[in-house]
Order: sequence, then structure tokens, then C-alpha cells
Amino acid sequence: MDDIRQARKVLTDVVENVGKAIIGKRRTIELVVLAMASGGHVLIEDIPGVGKTSLACALARSVDCEFKRIQFTPDILPSDITGFSIYNSGTGKFEYRPGPVMSNFVLADEINRTSPKTQASLLEIMEEGNVTVDGVSHPLPQPFMILATQNPIEYQGTYPLPEAEIDRFTIRVSLGYPETEDELRILYNSHCNQAANLSAVASAGDVLMVRKKVLSVHVSEEVGRYILAVVGATRTGGEFALGASPRASIMLFQMSQALALYRGREFVIPDDVKFLAPFVLCHRLLPSRGTKASGGKVSEIVDGILASTPAPSLRA
Repeated sequence: MDDIRQARKVLTDVVENVGKAIIGKRRTIELVVLAMASGGHVLIEDIPGVGKTSLACALARSVDCEFKRIQFTPDILPSDITGFSIYNSGTGKFEYRPGPVMSNFVLADEINRTSPKTQASLLEIMEEGNVTVDGVSHPLPQPFMILATQNPIEYQGTYPLPEAEIDRFTIRVSLGYPETEDELRILYNSHCNQAANLSAVASAGDVLMVRKKVLSVHVSEEVGRYILAVVGATRTGGEFALGASPRASIMLFQMSQALALYRGREFVIPDDVKFLAPFVLCHRLLPSRGTKASGGKVSEIVDGILASTPAPSLRA
């Protein structure tokens, strides 16, 4: 139980620290921190000016690790992300020059403003934790996490992310407009960059410890089957042209473990799954033509699936 308390304290400290810079968005902060705890990546999608970049920077600065920011533009190349090989005339050999992705936390800012070719350079990085340049694989430092921001794809000058890449993001979150009182606080603190002024409250070792503890959180077979039933319902019924993948099942499983740990439990309950499912599943689902024609929303369909899928009677 002491390990649970220690891991929970790490997560709570990071949440509280990020909350100093991102006012009034505790639930979103918690989700991003839980993604970090489960070893995942986060897609932050929202309109300009609501704090997407600040949220990513605040999380990275809350952990004493290396942090790099990549500003994605239409002319950026894959080698600008992964690095490249350069010939060393002194040794007569090619040497690898690491790109900015060789860091613990990487902010992929406005990821949908770059070309599909450059977006694709992140596929191996996000899935396997390696960078391959000229046939040689280079392991990424641990912990490793990508926090990507994007504006909605209907805005000008953007490229929709391919399904294979979207599926590698553990969750998608948005911040939305702040409440009036929260925005008033933001106004009176706008003269200082709160995210840049944060001090680290956790170390790389702390994050790795938490990730190890997350994997030890118990998930009963009943809850495991419940996760599969929820994910499986997205593949039948005709509402979606593309349902959630097995990777989605794994990520929902691991995020549920992280949430249980954050709430001080050594086991997952169905309510953990219900809370997380919309954030893990919605960005992966492509509505069918019939759903589009009828004006159906992905989030509402997922809510319907959760309401109609019987959950095991487990309680905290």
C-alpha cells in the first residue's frame, strides 16, 4: 500500500503543479498526466488560444527531464524530427546526429500543419520507441512521451492525420473556453508565462516507478471482458466505418489501471472504464455514411454504447 501512496503522490504533485499554469482545467490535466503514467501519447485538439501549447509545456516542465519543442510547418522534413547521418572525414564513418525527438518529452506543436510524409516519421517513434536512420535503430530515452497539438482539421492550411497515426495517440483531449472567473484570473496573470516558470516536482525515475506500478494494478477478467465488449460494440451495428482497434483496447486497459492508481486503488472498477472510454475511443472512430447523413455524433454514439453495455457489478 505504501507503493500505491508513493505513486499516487507523484501523480497528484504533477497535476497540482500543472494546475498552477493551466487554470480551471483540472480534469483535462488529470487525463494528460494519466496518459503519461500509462506510457502513452496525447493529442490536444482545440481552437487557437485556449492553452494547448501551455498545457504540454507545463507537463514537461513539471518533470525533471529533457524537453524539446518541434514547430510543425509545411516545409519541415522527416530528418528535422528524427535526425540524420553525417560523414565524419576524421573517422571516415557516418555518424548519427540526433533530432529533437531524442528527448523525454516532445511537443509536436500544430502537428497537422505539416505534410503526411513528415507526419509518418512519427509512426515508429510512437509505437516502438525507436528512431531508424539509414537502417540503424536508435532507442529513445525513457520515459518518452509525445504531446501533439492541432487545430480542427476544417481550418485552412492543415493536413488530416492518417488513421494509423491517430490510433497511436492514447487519448485526445480539448480544453475549451474557460469559465468567466477562471478567465478573469488568467487576465490578471497574463503578464507572466506561468508554464515557463514552473519547477519540476518529479524526476524521470519517479515517472518510470509510476509506470511500473500502473502495470501491477489488478484488472479482473470481468472488467477485461467489459472493456472488450465496449470496444467491440464500435465494430458492429453500422454506426462506424472504422471501429476501434485492439490497440484501443490495450490503451483503455492501461489508462484504467492508471486511473485506479491515481484514485488510490490497486484494482480497476467499471466506472474507471466508463469515464475514460470517450477520451480513448472517440478520435479513433470514423462515422459511416449513414451516421454522417443522419447527423449522428461520435461522442453521443459512444455514450450510447456505454449506457447499453452491461457492466460487471464491481465497486471500489
